[in-house]
Amino acid sequence: MTLNTGHIGLNVTDLDRSLAFYRDVLGFALIGEGKEEGRRYAFLGDGERLVLTLWQQAGERYDGTRAGLHHLAFEAGSIERVREYERALRAYGVDFAYEGVVAHAEGAASGGVFFHDPDGIRLEISVPEGAEGAPAPGGDSAPTCGFF
Repeated sequence: MTLNTGHIGLNVTDLDRSLAFYRDVLGFALIGEGKEEGRRYAFLGDGERLVLTLWQQAGERYDGTRAGLHHLAFEAGSIERVREYERALRAYGVDFAYEGVVAHAEGAASGGVFFHDPDGIRLEISVPEGAEGAPAPGGDSAPTCGFF
């Protein structure tokens, strides 16, 4: 049996702030939302399907030292598109893990940008090819996406 990822659900501390980030900066479309106090959520999609749900249930920012989500990776259609996202993210003032586009490993064709959302959740936008020649901060001993 093979499973595919359906959608990802993230707990956030401030739904309005996170919705603005994922919708206005990353370009997800709002499909639906719950506005009842204590039960706020947003369904976000890519125009064809549900991709991400945001749940206002977290009392604290993301903590990468606990078991659970390591990072959430999105795939772009081209390295040029990754760079467009990088510019939009910089204009928004996000916290980047590395400077600019980096390769997944030394000499790899795949790579992207690594950053944090408003709650500190680790995110990646990458491509399977097009990052040739980009630096690999982690060297070749471990994937760049593994330790940010």
